[in-house]
Formats: sequence, structure tokens, C-alpha cells
Amino acid sequence: MIRVVLPAHLRTLAKLDGGEVTLEVTGPVTQRSVLDALEARYPMLRGTIRDHGTLQRRAFVRFFACQQDFSLEPADTPLPDAVASGAEPFLIIGAIAGGRP
Repeated sequence: MIRVVLPAHLRTLAKLDGGEVTLEVTGPVTQRSVLDALEARYPMLRGTIRDHGTLQRRAFVRFFACQQDFSLEPADTPLPDAVASGAEPFLIIGAIAGGRP
């Protein structure tokens, strides 16, 4: 089972009580396979993490695994074994932007 940690706004949208969900992923464990499984289980998240048409990561969403930023990696890059085994979670983080006026 793959563990996925979602930011608060996505937990609210998916009506989740906890911050972490577990997913069954078949085949290689990649960003694409994890996000496909997440969106299949929680269809209300479609379009919030990835664009509907291109399936590209949204600009203010970041992906982390084993303390490494996977946000700019290709979607089919295998995630670390610790994520694939469920020992470590796959983190989806809402990025914050802004500055001083």
C-alpha cells in the first residue's frame, strides 16, 4: 500500500478525516500511477493536482518523497523503494507564493 499525505484544502475537498490516505497501486510506483490511483479513489480531486487535459502538475503543487523534491521529475520516474513499500509517504504539498506589496 502506498501512503499519500495531502494538504488541508485537498483533504477537505475529498472529505478525509486524517492527513494520510493509503492506496493500492498496480505496476511500477511512479508519480503518475500514484496520482491515477488517488484520482480514481477520490474523483473530486481530478483537476486540482494535475491539469485535466495535459495531466501536468499544477503550478502551486509540489511532490516530495524521502525528503527529495520530485516536482520537476518526469511523471513516470520510479519513486523510491521506501515509498513503494509504504515505509515512507508520498507528500503532496500546496506551494505558497507571494511577496511584500
